[in-house]
Amino acid sequence: MTRPYKAIVSSDWSECLSPCGPFDCLAFNHPELEEDLAAVFRQYTGNRISLGEATGRIRNLLPDPLSADRMDAYLEASFSTYRGVPDLIRWCLDNKILFMINTTGMIGYFQRIFAKGLLPPVPALSAHPLIRYPGLRSDPLRVYELFETRDKGRNTEAVARSLGIPAEKIILMGDSGGDGPHFEWGAKSGAFLIGSMTKASLDSYCRENSIVINLRFGLDYSKVEKQDQKKELEFNFLDLAATIEKIVC
Repeated sequence: MTRPYKAIVSSDWSECLSPCGPFDCLAFNHPELEEDLAAVFRQYTGNRISLGEATGRIRNLLPDPLSADRMDAYLEASFSTYRGVPDLIRWCLDNKILFMINTTGMIGYFQRIFAKGLLPPVPALSAHPLIRYPGLRSDPLRVYELFETRDKGRNTEAVARSLGIPAEKIILMGDSGGDGPHFEWGAKSGAFLIGSMTKASLDSYCRENSIVINLRFGLDYSKVEKQDQKKELEFNFLDLAATIEKIVC
C-alpha cells in the first residue's frame, strides 16, 4: 500500500462487476431460503430497509454458519464476472490505480475468491463481516468492515486520505439504490460516478438527491424494463480503461 497510487476506482460488486447477488452463496447451500434471501436483497437495494436490518433478517434465516468448504463449493460451481472485469483490475494496478471492491457482499466470500486465485489481488476490500474466515496471506492488505450502505463512502474516503489521493482522482461504480449513499458522498466530494448496469433504484436515488451520474455503462435499467443478463455479458469492462485514463491524466 506504500506504492504511489495516483487514483482510486472504488466499485460495488454484485450486479455491478458480477452478475451474481451477495446472498447467492447462501441460497446455493440453502436452496429452501432462496426466495426469502431474494426478497431481503430487493428491499435493501431499493432503500426500503437498512443493510443492518437486512443482515439481522438473514442471521435469523440461516440455520448455521457457512463454512469455507461450502463457500468454495459455491464458487467452484457458480463464480463469474462480467466480461473484462479481471482485465480491468489488472490494468488499474499496472497503471498505479488502486482498485477497491466496496460492497455489501461478505468478506469471507472475497477471502475465498482470492485464496483460489479467481480474481487478480486487490489492495483494498470494503465488505460486510457477516461471513469472515481466519486471515490468509491472499487477503487484501486493507480490509474494511461495512455495516451500512453509507460506510461505502467512509471507507473510500479513508483509503483516499491515507494515500493522499484527491477527490477528482476517485472513480465510483455502482448499480442500485444501495450505492446511492456512495454516489451522494462522491458527488459532494467531486468524484467521477459510473453507473454500471444502472438500476431504476439508483437512477431514482440520484434524481431525488440532485446527483449527476457522469457515465452509464452497460444496460441502463432506468430505461430498459426487463433485465437481460445475456446482453449484460456482451459488454467488456476493459472498455472503461479509456475513460479512467482520461480522468487520471
